[in-house]
This record gives sequence, structure tokens and C-alpha cells, in this order.
Amino acid sequence: MARTREFDTEAAVAAAMEVFRSRGYEATSIQDLVEATGIGRGSLYAAFGSKDGLYERALRHYSAGSLRTMAGRLDRDAPIREILRDLLLALVDDTVGDPDRRGCLMTNTAVERLPGDAVAGRIVGESFDRVAGLVEEALRHGRARGELPPDADVTALSDFVTTTIQGLRVQGKAGADRRRLAAVVDTALRALPLRG
Repeated sequence: MARTREFDTEAAVAAAMEVFRSRGYEATSIQDLVEATGIGRGSLYAAFGSKDGLYERALRHYSAGSLRTMAGRLDRDAPIREILRDLLLALVDDTVGDPDRRGCLMTNTAVERLPGDAVAGRIVGESFDRVAGLVEEALRHGRARGELPPDADVTALSDFVTTTIQGLRVQGKAGADRRRLAAVVDTALRALPLRG
């Protein structure tokens, strides 16, 4: 008879996610994960198969939470310039407000694990595509309200904003201060063909 799992899988994934975010994949040992989750080595392997299996679950967990937060920040009844500025500055504040400057797990994974890790690459690529899709939807609404030219290429513009987000996260992790990152936000907004 199979034994009943005696721990909260999602809580274990969330704890592991924080370790991976702080240390990166390579520097995180199974013992680090055992200590963070409070789950024995055998139980971790039984539940997730391997460190890679737990890492995959942690990436998906982080991505889902980040996308929910981003969707909430973009789904507002406000001018698109204000929506984008608030979104970008919130990301800046999240980064500089973290005393350990852990950065974004998706961005960290892209830098550390790609192109060699195909599974992580797929998860990160899907996450970045979802971010671009959320931004594109907000830009489409702005264009429909006349805040962008009718012929504005909202796909290219959303890719530009998504790339700006990743750049802000990397620069923030590298120690750039809020003033410097906020100036990048303002420059990026000036580069968009926003009216008003």
C-alpha cells in the first residue's frame, strides 16, 4: 500500500523556489533544499524525482505568481502611459526593495541555465511570451482609446517593453539604484509612440 505524503507539496515548492532564487540552480544543493523545506531527502526525491524536477516545479510556481501580479498591474482603467510607468516602477521597487537583490527567478534562470537546459528554457520562454502578451493586450486597449497611433505595431512595442523589464531586473540585481532605474523607465516611455 502506498504511503500518504505527509507534507504540503506546494509549500515545499514555494520554499525551494526561494532557495533557487537566492542561490541559483548550481549553487543549491539537495541539502539546502532539505533544510529549506523541512522534508527528508528520500521524500523530496519521491515527490519530485530529482533536483531538476523540483526546480521545474519552482520555476512554474514563480512564473504563475509573477504573471498574476503583472496581469493585475496591467488590467486597470487608466491611460496606458500611467499603466506602463506604474508597472515598470513597481518592478524597480520590488528589485531595489529586496536587500539581497535576488532578482527575478525567470531572468536569473535565463542567464544561468540557458541555452543548456531545454526544460528551463521552455518554461522561461513561455513566461516571457506571456508577459509580452499581457503588455500587448494593454497596448491594444491604449491604441483603441487613441493613446497610440492606429498603425502602431503593438507586438513590437510589447517586445520592447518586455526587454526593458528584463534589463531593469538584471541592472537592479547588479546593484543599480532606484534613481538610475527610474531614469531608464522614463527613457523607455519616451521611446514609445504614446500620445498625451
